[in-house]
Amino acid sequence: MSRVAIRRALISVYDKTGLAELARGLHEAGVEIVSTGSTAARIADAGVPVLKVEKLTGFPECLDGRVKTLHPRVHAGLLADRRKDGHRQQLEDLDIEPFDLVVVNLYPFAETVASGASPDECVEQIDIGGPTMVRAAAKNHPSVAVVVDPAAYGRVLEAARAGGFTLEERRRLAARAFAHTAAYDVAVASWFASSYAPDETAESGQWPDFLGGTWERKAVLRYGENPHQRAALYTDGKGGLAGAEQLHGKEMSYNNYVDADAARRAAYDFAEPCVAIIKHANPCGIAIGADVAEAHRRAHECDPVSAFGGVIAVNRPVDVTMAEQVAEIFTEVVVAPDFEPAALEILTRKKNIRLLRCPEGPAGEVEFRRIDGGVLLQSVDRIDAAGDDPATWTLATGEPVDEATLRDLAFAWRACRSVKSNAILLASGGATVGVGMGQVNRVDSARLAVQRAGDRAAGSVAASDAFFPFPDGPEVLAAAGVRAIVQPGGSVRDEEVVEAMAKAGVTMYFTGVRHFFH
Repeated sequence: MSRVAIRRALISVYDKTGLAELARGLHEAGVEIVSTGSTAARIADAGVPVLKVEKLTGFPECLDGRVKTLHPRVHAGLLADRRKDGHRQQLEDLDIEPFDLVVVNLYPFAETVASGASPDECVEQIDIGGPTMVRAAAKNHPSVAVVVDPAAYGRVLEAARAGGFTLEERRRLAARAFAHTAAYDVAVASWFASSYAPDETAESGQWPDFLGGTWERKAVLRYGENPHQRAALYTDGKGGLAGAEQLHGKEMSYNNYVDADAARRAAYDFAEPCVAIIKHANPCGIAIGADVAEAHRRAHECDPVSAFGGVIAVNRPVDVTMAEQVAEIFTEVVVAPDFEPAALEILTRKKNIRLLRCPEGPAGEVEFRRIDGGVLLQSVDRIDAAGDDPATWTLATGEPVDEATLRDLAFAWRACRSVKSNAILLASGGATVGVGMGQVNRVDSARLAVQRAGDRAAGSVAASDAFFPFPDGPEVLAAAGVRAIVQPGGSVRDEEVVEAMAKAGVTMYFTGVRHFFH
C-alpha cells in the first residue's frame, strides 16, 4: 500500500492562493472534492463541482463558523486506517466514505496579533477545526495525504495523476503538517502567557511562565566551530542575519555567522556610517566616518594584521570606493543592508568573498543562551541606559574635556560594548586605535589595548566596560599617553583610582552603567 490513489479530497483553507488551479487539476484527475464555507464558494466560482461539508454531514455550519467539520462523517473519513479490516468494515457499516487527501491551512492568528487587533478578535482567530483535521490526517498518514502549504499544490496534482503519494511522501507531508500545527500552538500559547493571560511574574517582569519558539532548517553547514562538530542553520522566518540573502561567494560557515552577528551588533550601535571588522567575535577595528569608505579605511587601520581574513559589517549600503578598498584585502564576509551595483560588480570578482544583503539592522529585544538543562534569557544590551548619555556622566577628576574629546569618549563608550569582557578600548577621531579584549583581569586588557595602539595611544581616549578595581589599569593607560577615560565607576577603590588619575593629569568620567559582554 505504498501509493494511495487520490479519489476524494477535503479542502478547507484560509489562504486561497492557488486554490482554483488546485481544484481544477483535481477535478480533471477525477477527484471528488468536499469543502467548507468560503473555500467551497471559491471552488464553485472556478466552475469545479464541490460537495459542501454540511451536505456531507447533514448538519449545518453553526456558531458563526466555529463548528463546520467537527463531525464523525468527516473525522471517521480522516482517521480510518484502511490497512485494518475492522476499520474498513466500520466505514461500510456507517456508510462513511474515506478521504485520501486533506488540504488545509489555518486562520492567521499570529498575523492578527501582530496587527494590533483586540483580544476578542485574536481569540476568534484561534483555529479549532483546521488543526483538528490536519492532525487527524497526519496521524493517519498511512492512508491519507495532508498538505498545509500552497507551494506544494503542484506536487499534489502530479501525485493525483501518478496514482497518489508514496508512503514515504505521506510521512514527509505528515511531518510538515505536525510542524505547522506545533508552530501555531506555540504562537497561541505564547500570546496567552505573555499578553492575554500573564501570571503575576509575567505582568511585573515581562517573563512569561511559558516560553516556546519554532525554527526551520535553512542550511546544513559544513561543520561547526571545528571540523569534528556538526552544524546547521535554523531560522525563525523573521529575517535578520539568518534570513540574509547571499549574493556571492562560498557557503557561509558556522564561524562566519557568529562573526557576522557580532559585526552587525557593533556597526548598528551607531547612527553615523559605521564599519566593524570582526575576528573570533571581537573587533579588529570599529570606526565611523562621513561615508562608509572612510569608516572602513579607519576601521582597518586599527589592526590591519588581525583584520586579514576578517568579517565586515556596515550599517549603510556599500559604495564603489569602499568596495575597491575591501577588494585589496583578504576578507571572509561583508554583510550590509545593500550594495551599489558597481560595488557588487567589483567585489564579485573575488571568488571566495561572501556577500550578504541584510536590509534591516538587529531588531531582537531578547537574547538566549543555552546552559545544561535550560536556557538563560535577558533583554538585549543596547546603548540606551541613562548612563550611556554623556550629558549624564559624572566628572570624577580632571578638567571637563572639549567637545571633540567628549565625542571621542562617547564613541569609545559605544564601541566598547561590542568587545568581550574584560574590555578596554582606545579611540581617536571616531575610530578605534587599540582594543584589549577577553582578558581575565582588567590591567592585562589595558596593556593589550596599549600594545595594539602603539604610538597612537598618546593623545587617545579610553573606555572600560566595567569599573577598575585597582589603579593599575588606568595607570597603564595614563603612562601610554591616554588623556581621558570613561568607565562605569562603582568600585570600593574608586577613590584610589580617581586619586591616581588626578596625579597623572588624566580626566575621568563615571557613567554609572556597566556593559559586560561574555
